[in-house]
Amino acid sequence: MKNEVVGYTTGVFDLFHIGHLRLLQRAKKRCDHLIVGVSTDELVEEYKNKKPVIPFEERVEIISALKCVDQVVPQKNRDKIAAYHEIKFDVMFVGSDWKGSELFTKVELELAKYGVDVVYFEYTNNVSSTELKSTLQAIYDSETLAS
Repeated sequence: MKNEVVGYTTGVFDLFHIGHLRLLQRAKKRCDHLIVGVSTDELVEEYKNKKPVIPFEERVEIISALKCVDQVVPQKNRDKIAAYHEIKFDVMFVGSDWKGSELFTKVELELAKYGVDVVYFEYTNNVSSTELKSTLQAIYDSETLAS
């Protein structure tokens, strides 16, 4: 009997967009059970120094509603090795913008000791929550100045 392949990925998923959806859909195609860690508001504020636009509970609800996602867990810290020990996934999916970074080079080496693969998916160009926020802010600012 074939063992179920458990996949894991994480993100803030603020201002959910097509890049988020494509990453999750691609991940699901590579595993039987996809677990998604959604960053808590506190974690985002800690490492990005800004509060998410969409509150944690609503981001969890959005991600949970996707048919490509089997389970959602809170991501309370960025320690992928601790997440592995807690969840026991077989493969971790990451955006290609992290490939070669010092953080993920270490993560790859450590997870390899447990037989876990790290798969990088091509980053969706010209789409990001940060860009969406900047665009919305520019629209807001121009309308405020026009009033």
